[in-house]
Amino acid sequence: MTDPADRQPDPRANNQDPVLFGQTPSQTVGPFFHYGLPWKGGADLVGKSDMGARPDLFPEAHYVLNLSSPSGVPEGTVIELTGRVIDGAGDGVPDAMIEIWQANAAGRYRSHDDARDDVPLDPHFVGFGRASTDDEGRYRFRTIMPGRVPGPGNSLQAPHIALSIFGRGLIKRLATRVYFDGAAGNEDDLVLAQVPAARRRTLIARADEAGAWSLDLVLQGAGETVFFDL
Repeated sequence: MTDPADRQPDPRANNQDPVLFGQTPSQTVGPFFHYGLPWKGGADLVGKSDMGARPDLFPEAHYVLNLSSPSGVPEGTVIELTGRVIDGAGDGVPDAMIEIWQANAAGRYRSHDDARDDVPLDPHFVGFGRASTDDEGRYRFRTIMPGRVPGPGNSLQAPHIALSIFGRGLIKRLATRVYFDGAAGNEDDLVLAQVPAARRRTLIARADEAGAWSLDLVLQGAGETVFFDL
């Protein structure tokens, strides 16, 4: 009879077991660990889907992390944000990672240094998401249309989402913003005003026929996205 102490635990019984998390291949800024990359539900800030991860990039046995567990339904208008990450040759980048950080629908970030006590926090909205691109370089998020947050002086910034790109050959993340076509405050946003008028379109998402907001992220060359110094 086998001694219970000698039995090997089934790693699937505990999806936090280190046995499941090998390193990804060596890259410019890697290797990374699977649990630190896009996770199940990482791109769904309002629901409980598995958006965000790429299960085809690692063994099925490793795709066992729990889904995100939202505590409830966030306030605000649910939107989808999508687009492609495109390299200098015009090809989609199939192995990039996208992070977003944004305010809630009332215009407040969920962070300790946001002192807007007059604006409510949303207990059901974190405001952070992470997604990998697919084989064609496409990313996709489900989130909330952000509210307006304070800008320089007594101004209000236009609704926007802070977005970062990580990928091969990038020593540092590329940081940019996503604005929304026709949103209140676009004409007066002091950050957007710093961008040359001819290039502002690279930061403005537009709604497609299905109602999703779309913005391609061009890493270099014609139509290169405006990126901000960190």
